[in-house]
Amino acid sequence: MANMKGKTLVITGATKGIGKAIAEKFAQNGVNIAFTYNSNVDVANEIAEDLQNRYSIKAKAYPLNILEPDEFKPLFKSIDEDFDRVDFFVSNAMIYGRPVVGGYGKFMRLKPRGLNNIYTATVNAFVLGSQEAAKRMEKVGGGSIVTMSSTGNLIYIDNYAGHGTNKAAVEAMSRYAAVELGEMGIRVNAVSGGPIDTDALKAFTNYEEVKAETIKRSSVNRMGSPEDIAGSVYFLCTDEASWITGQTLVVDGGTTFR
Repeated sequence: MANMKGKTLVITGATKGIGKAIAEKFAQNGVNIAFTYNSNVDVANEIAEDLQNRYSIKAKAYPLNILEPDEFKPLFKSIDEDFDRVDFFVSNAMIYGRPVVGGYGKFMRLKPRGLNNIYTATVNAFVLGSQEAAKRMEKVGGGSIVTMSSTGNLIYIDNYAGHGTNKAAVEAMSRYAAVELGEMGIRVNAVSGGPIDTDALKAFTNYEEVKAETIKRSSVNRMGSPEDIAGSVYFLCTDEASWITGQTLVVDGGTTFR
């Protein structure tokens, strides 16, 4: 694939799971990494140091609470002090646990607070992060933005109505962004993953059921891994995908077809 060395990726939420796999995939190809974490600064700094040592790139971690929209502008100003360019932005960070109470559950139990938090962490975070990234991408002649989505907006998953509908919303928002940012040389796409074996999925009360059903439905008879998603995100940011924008790439092992 095209030479990516010396370019810079900004990704939200890269201390574990899919985000960590994406950061590593880009670092392997010589891309500098600016990534965010929510609370564990020690783990974040260890990951940054590891990426730098193994791949001879620049990597730095920054704190970000995606439920606080006002944090995005200062985040990117801090990144400006450490990196001379932004080429790629991946909106990956998500919330689970207490913040989604009222948003994760059966339809009749959904509550505004939980639903609003999911929207803030999914759609608002994509919009605000992309706006800041786009300003910087325009200065270097363009770039690529990818938002993470989920096949939970295509098929029914127990207790997933709050997440699934917001994933549908962020996919729609990415298509609007693709049209309007195209004149700046910026492509915008979404990657919609089937169930991926991560800590976030394991937090679901029906994790074992979801895992068994995914393997049963998958044409390749296995769960998806963070690396499966990382490869797709990376591809969409390369020149090989230069005519792909406003699309959602479904990476699900064939599970939504069966």
